[in-house]
Amino acid sequence: MKMTKKLESAFDAQVTLELQASTTYRQLAIEVDVRDLPGMAAWLRHQADEEVVHANKFIDHMVDRDMAPKIGAVAAPPAKFASVLAVFEGALEHEQSVSAAIRDLYRLADEEGDLDSRPLLNWFLEEQIEEEATVSEIIGRLKLIGDDGPGLLRLDAELGQRPTGTTENGGA
Repeated sequence: MKMTKKLESAFDAQVTLELQASTTYRQLAIEVDVRDLPGMAAWLRHQADEEVVHANKFIDHMVDRDMAPKIGAVAAPPAKFASVLAVFEGALEHEQSVSAAIRDLYRLADEEGDLDSRPLLNWFLEEQIEEEATVSEIIGRLKLIGDDGPGLLRLDAELGQRPTGTTENGGA
């Protein structure tokens, strides 16, 4: 079943937003990398790769339904943050905007009577809860650490232990 034009356009916008999220995470990785925090940079780069996986999930869904996804313009993300805490607060803010967009997409799919999108969108609703919770936990730990250098280095080392994946759908 093909999507309505309105839903197709919304899915195209979501693909673009996922790619924007990837670009945002790449910039955030640069922000902590120049602060000599390679573990956090690696964690953020992994997040960037995961966002490409998310875009691919939407693209695959559309292609499977005989649609031709279109990627829109991806804007440059903010490039300067006052602290490591501000970097992760920026990540959370972006995750919250992606979560809101997915909820809006779910509502639109319901309005358009598109039952075929539900499994994909249900997966994304659960994924976004996890994404926000993970970044919120890092923020909480950064607030506890404050300006404690050894604490920051311990968190950096811990985040650097995250396994790396791939930008294909199985890697998220």
